[in-house]
Amino acid sequence: MGHLKEVWKPGNMLYPVPAVMVSCGRPKETPNIITVAWAGTVCSDPVMVSVSVRKERYSYDIIKDTGEFVINLVTKDLAYAADYCGVRSGRDVDKFRDMKLTPLRSTCIQVPGIEESPVNLECQVSQVVELGSHDMFLSKVVAVTVDKDHMDEKGKFHLNETGLVAYSHGEYFLLGEKLGKFGYSVQKKGRRR
Repeated sequence: MGHLKEVWKPGNMLYPVPAVMVSCGRPKETPNIITVAWAGTVCSDPVMVSVSVRKERYSYDIIKDTGEFVINLVTKDLAYAADYCGVRSGRDVDKFRDMKLTPLRSTCIQVPGIEESPVNLECQVSQVVELGSHDMFLSKVVAVTVDKDHMDEKGKFHLNETGLVAYSHGEYFLLGEKLGKFGYSVQKKGRRR
């Protein structure tokens, strides 16, 4: 017996997605953080990512004016701050101060990252693509900072042990059980996972 299906109008149902905090700022102004669920990898050479932001958001003009931002990965410990930064406007509040987050000096751009995040991707905007409700900022990753607390003695970074958070249909989830690794479907039996 087949699965019964129901047809809906078009909608964004590609879930889960990463929940990330994007830090941005203009020189001599208080830096801001916006939480973004529309973010992703678009190219590996050159290393490029995208974030999509509504034009009416406070961070939109900051990113468009400066051409820079930092994608900060969200962990379980940062989930509350990520939600706050997604529902409060930087026009009204200082999100770094309110959430007791530490600005992290970037290495290649002027915008600070978030020290408490295990991974910070410093980005320079290459192109702004006008889409409709959101504009997409296609951006080159110019530097990556990782938290040494999640590195082993051999220098391997254990990203999947940091407690990463995903966003799915209006809710936040802690990433869970490992099901396999890339290529496990074609590996010899006994060597899976």
